[in-house]
Amino acid sequence: MATILRDWSYRYQWLYDGISSLAALSVGGEARFRQLALQGLTIHSDTQVLDLCCGSGQTTEFLVKSSQNVTGLDASPKSLQRARLNVPEASYIEAFAEEMPFADNLFDVVHTSVALHEMQPQQLRKIINEVYRVLKPGGVFTLVDFHAPTNPIFWPGVSVFLLLFETETAWELLKTDLVELLAKTGFAASKSTLYAGGSLQVIQASK
Repeated sequence: MATILRDWSYRYQWLYDGISSLAALSVGGEARFRQLALQGLTIHSDTQVLDLCCGSGQTTEFLVKSSQNVTGLDASPKSLQRARLNVPEASYIEAFAEEMPFADNLFDVVHTSVALHEMQPQQLRKIINEVYRVLKPGGVFTLVDFHAPTNPIFWPGVSVFLLLFETETAWELLKTDLVELLAKTGFAASKSTLYAGGSLQVIQASK
């Protein structure tokens, strides 16, 4: 169950940005949060990068600093409109993550930030299959999203945040072993790194 605050956060960019900045304090601020999943990756100017569920371009902004071939995909026309204004250096596609209009083996890197928790379990599996399809052999899927806190101190804050701004799919993700799910899809070398008392996970998995 989510409240009207969830709807407002998607309707008003200033509210969304404020919530994001507040939540990111647990890992050292917005800029560091947006680059958590990019740590350790080698991205060159010709690296083909997909920012999946790119939203308003918060992480796309950092990706275009390394590559001249960044594509942002999102299902929301309003978010893409904002992304084009915020980060005009990237190209953008309006589409669903579970039905990507891309050829097989196209991207070197697929990135997604706090988006998978929005998906129903069956939808999540379709998205992971699609990511595997569009990645080149040896390509990397890198993501950051919620994780069940390993430090009990973080449970109250996470619980309140999910109750106010998320739906049951976020709670479902806390019970989902994404590393195992990625392995079942065919990904190799999946590793999860935890932050903020275990309430955030970064996973980098190679095809």
